[in-house]
Amino acid sequence: MLKKLKDLFIPTNFKLETTSDESEHKLQIAACALLIEIATADDNLSVEEQNKIKSLMKKTFELSDEEVISLIAESEEQIENSISLYEFTDVLNNNLNEDEKYKIIKYLWHIAYADGNLDSYEDHYIKTISNNLHFHHKDRIAAKMEVKEKLGIA
Repeated sequence: MLKKLKDLFIPTNFKLETTSDESEHKLQIAACALLIEIATADDNLSVEEQNKIKSLMKKTFELSDEEVISLIAESEEQIENSISLYEFTDVLNNNLNEDEKYKIIKYLWHIAYADGNLDSYEDHYIKTISNNLHFHHKDRIAAKMEVKEKLGIA
C-alpha cells in the first residue's frame, strides 16, 4: 500500500504541483480526516477512538508519534474548511485500488467500534463513505463483519 501511496498524483482540490512526498501527505490527510469524521459522528470523541486513529495512521503510513499528532491537527483543519466528505473520498477513490479502499472501510469500522458502541451516525457516515468509494452494500457489510469477528463482537 505504501508504494502505491508514494506514487500518487493527487487530483482536484488536493492537487499540488510538487513532490510525491507532498502528494502522499495529502492522501494521508484525506484518510485521517475520514477516520476523524467517524470518530466524531456521535459528538463524542473517546480516548479509545483517538488512540485507534493514532495507531492506524502510524502503522499505515509509517509515521512517528509527532508526525501523527501533526497529521491529525492538519486533518481537523481540513475538516473545518471542507464542504463535504466527498472532498476526502475523491482523493482516495481516484488514487487507491479496490483492496486499499476496502482496507480504509475496515479502518472506519475499527474506529466506529473503538469505544464499544456503534452509533447510528457512525453507521450512516460509513455507508456514505462506502458509497462515495463505489462499494456495494454487501462489501460494506463484509468489512463490518470482518472487523466484528477480529474484535470478538457478536
